[in-house]
Amino acid sequence: MPLKMKQLPQSERPYEKLLMYGAKKLSNAELLAIIIKTGTKDETSVDIANRVLLLSENINGLANIGIGTLEKIKGIGKVKAIQIKAVCELATRLNAPIHNIKTQMKKTVDVYNVFKQEFKQRKQEVLKLILLNSKTEIVKIIELETGSISEMNVAPAQILKEVIKEEVDKFILVHNHPSGDATPSEADIKITKKIDECSKLFDVNFLDHIVIGQDSFTSIRAILNEEKNKSNEEKNKALAKEHFIQTKTISKSTKI
Repeated sequence: MPLKMKQLPQSERPYEKLLMYGAKKLSNAELLAIIIKTGTKDETSVDIANRVLLLSENINGLANIGIGTLEKIKGIGKVKAIQIKAVCELATRLNAPIHNIKTQMKKTVDVYNVFKQEFKQRKQEVLKLILLNSKTEIVKIIELETGSISEMNVAPAQILKEVIKEEVDKFILVHNHPSGDATPSEADIKITKKIDECSKLFDVNFLDHIVIGQDSFTSIRAILNEEKNKSNEEKNKALAKEHFIQTKTISKSTKI
C-alpha cells in the first residue's frame, strides 16, 4: 500500500521542506505538488505532479498543456487544472521582457537571459526589436513578426522607422528557433546583412541579431565579423602574393 504524505518524514514533505530549506531545494515535482495540494488514496500529490510533468516532457512544456488534458489525469480535477494554468501564466508574466526595461545589454548573453524563458513557451518563430539608449539600456521592445524568417515580411524600412520614431541610435534584433537549434539559417544571415547595410545609411548602430534555441544562442554579428576577418585575411594574402610577384619581376628586370 502506497505511503500517504503524512506518513513521510517531515523533511520529505513539500510544504515542510520548503519552510526548512527554501524553495530552491525542492524538485519541480515537489513545487508542483504544493500547487496540487492533495493526492488520492493511491497516490501522493508528488506522484501526481510527476505524472503531470511526464505528460509535458519537462517543466517548460507545462504551460502548453490545456485544461482539458490536465483534467484527464487522475487526481487533477477542473479546479486544480485551473490553478496549474494560473501559476504557469504568472511565471510567464514574471519573465516577460517588460520587466527588463532599463536593463543593460552589454553582452550577447544579456539578451539571451532576458528572452530565454519567454521564447521557451513560443511554438512559432518570433522576431523582436530591442531599442536601446546611449547606455545600451532597453528603452522599448517591439514584437515585429511571427513565423519563420523566410516567411516573415521583414522590411529594413519597418525596423528603421521604429528606431527613428523612438529617437534611439542603437538596436538589436532577436528571434527564437522553436526546434531548439540556435544555428542561424541562410535566410537569417541574409536579412541581417540587408538590415545592416540599410542601418549604415541612416547612421544607426545595428548591434546584433541573436538567435535563441532551447538552451543556447548564436550571435549573427559574430558570424559576420568572422566572415569579414576571413575575407580580409584572404585579401591581404592575395595582395602580399601580388606584391611578391611584382617585386620579383622588377628585381629580374633590373639585372645588368
